Amino acid sequence: MQNFFTIIGGMGTAATESYLRLLNQRTRARKDQDYLNYILVNHATIPDRTSYILDHHQPSFYPPLLEDIKQQSLLHPSFMVIICNTAHYFYQDLQAATTVPILHMPRTAIATLKKKYPQVQRVGLIATQGTLADGIYEAELQQSGYDYTLGDAQLQSDVMTLIYDNIKRSGKVDAQLYYQILKRMTQEFGAQAVILGCTELSLAQEKAFNHPYRVIDAQSIIVDQSIELALKARAGRPLVIEKGLAQ
Repeated sequence: MQNFFTIIGGMGTAATESYLRLLNQRTRARKDQDYLNYILVNHATIPDRTSYILDHHQPSFYPPLLEDIKQQSLLHPSFMVIICNTAHYFYQDLQAATTVPILHMPRTAIATLKKKYPQVQRVGLIATQGTLADGIYEAELQQSGYDYTLGDAQLQSDVMTLIYDNIKRSGKVDAQLYYQILKRMTQEFGAQAVILGCTELSLAQEKAFNHPYRVIDAQSIIVDQSIELALKARAGRPLVIEKGLAQ
């Protein structure tokens, strides 16, 4: 197969399914051959990312991710996308291990925030404790000059309940809890837009999108970028991807 890209998923599988569903729905196709060429690596047994980031005595998710990157690199995809925000903790090391460009989901989300809501100054960030601990989004927000808020301990507890207890454990989205999180971020903490820094939260947005709040859905954005780059590759046009961003 030529002109394809690789999806490194399984972190978790429901979130990866959400990415694939959006990818296929948004691809303009009138026949089978119009869909995109891609390889899905649904590596469900990769250790929990948050557990390792918070406690390095826990199993590391880096070795299996590195193995996936190296294996897929042998097939020469046009680019790769990792369907997990927290896994970007090792982005620099993973990108250094291959010449294949790896899209940077958090960086792409911040770039889209600038374009879509140029008037926004204060941003709310909701994500796993691991993503907050690794500081990936916070570093990008600071470099871009944003004021941001993480909410309070109760809000973070609610976010983890939504991600782990509801979506990962039961496969269900608690829409009311999701709405409450967005409402508190907006009304109590003054967020003018909220970044969904976890692919499970992107699944919540897909299932419970009927709300008035501004959100920057990192997974939805990376879906659109994946389609754009895949179509360019198919047409034989050069891909310019620097620091994980399509230029």
